[in-house]
Amino acid sequence: MSPEYAIEGIFSIKSDVFSFGVLLLEIVSGKKNTGFYQTTSLNLLGYAWDMWTSDQGLELKDPVLEVVASSNHMLIRYVNIGLLCVQESAEDRPTMSDVVLMLTNETAPLPSPKQPAFSHVRSSAANSNPPISNSSNRPDNCSVNNVTVSLLQAR
Repeated sequence: MSPEYAIEGIFSIKSDVFSFGVLLLEIVSGKKNTGFYQTTSLNLLGYAWDMWTSDQGLELKDPVLEVVASSNHMLIRYVNIGLLCVQESAEDRPTMSDVVLMLTNETAPLPSPKQPAFSHVRSSAANSNPPISNSSNRPDNCSVNNVTVSLLQAR
């Protein structure tokens, strides 16, 4: 689910691109987007990003895939396309017609992806709730994820 839909309830044409990117990364890796409990990554997107930024994109390959060395560049290309589709900002993601062109034209250069959405857990400092303001009678609105709003009030 794209971040703009998950957080704000806004569905756009780029939401489908996000879902396609997740699916492409799942196919290449043979792993589900969830279930990365033994790594620092929250999910497959974070794991793929970590592998990509450390120049280990081939490590994503599903062992079941019988990729010959000459087609390793295509595997890296698919990972690049998948990461382009799951970028946090919808404006940064390609359209589906752009994705089709990227997949069919093997020689066209690809841009470098930006960090994907939902790729890492926030630090504990970022998750801490702000203190209640003593300057007014109203408590501050507190939200960890900007989706739910809780009012901190003593009983």
